[in-house]
Amino acid sequence: MLGVIVFAHGSRDPLWRRPVESVAQQIAGRDPSAAVACAYLELCEPDLPSAAARLVAQGATDVRVLPLFFGMGKHAREDLPVLMAELQQAHPGVSFRQLPTAGEDPRLTALLAQLALEGAA
Repeated sequence: MLGVIVFAHGSRDPLWRRPVESVAQQIAGRDPSAAVACAYLELCEPDLPSAAARLVAQGATDVRVLPLFFGMGKHAREDLPVLMAELQQAHPGVSFRQLPTAGEDPRLTALLAQLALEGAA
């Protein structure tokens, strides 16, 4: 079973989470058979190990982690790979895969450029 974790930095402001949760809801809407969760690096719950444990308990055997970071900064480049290795150790029968950061996808940067130009009209 496919599992997807939408992973973001985290914030104490509850409104900050809305776009992250929206991405998770859209994933679940596109593939109702996938187990989907949000996870945060800090400042709010759940953390990545808790979200992964929940998906594994639901039967996920192939878990993809989508980092909602705009670029490949320290969190995506250094912190997340360590967390991914810890997940693999905690759940050896599960495949964990870190996807590229959201901002590395040229479709997202093209959409942002389009939104900026539409806003100028």
